[in-house]
Amino acid sequence: MVINDFAKRIKELRLQQGLSQEKFALRIGMDRTYYASVETGKRNVSLKNIKRIADGFGIPLGELFKNM
Repeated sequence: MVINDFAKRIKELRLQQGLSQEKFALRIGMDRTYYASVETGKRNVSLKNIKRIADGFGIPLGELFKNM
């Protein structure tokens, strides 16, 4: 399922950058509990918030979907 694949991808990227969920959520101006629900695949995230996540990682939007 694409939601779970996306969740795994953003968790992987966050861990590669050595960030906690809380620190990453603060970086992108998102509530930690909301971000956690996205990262665990429990929430269908909006395109606007997907862009915020990509910007937080410093990568192009399309890079979030690499190898999915």
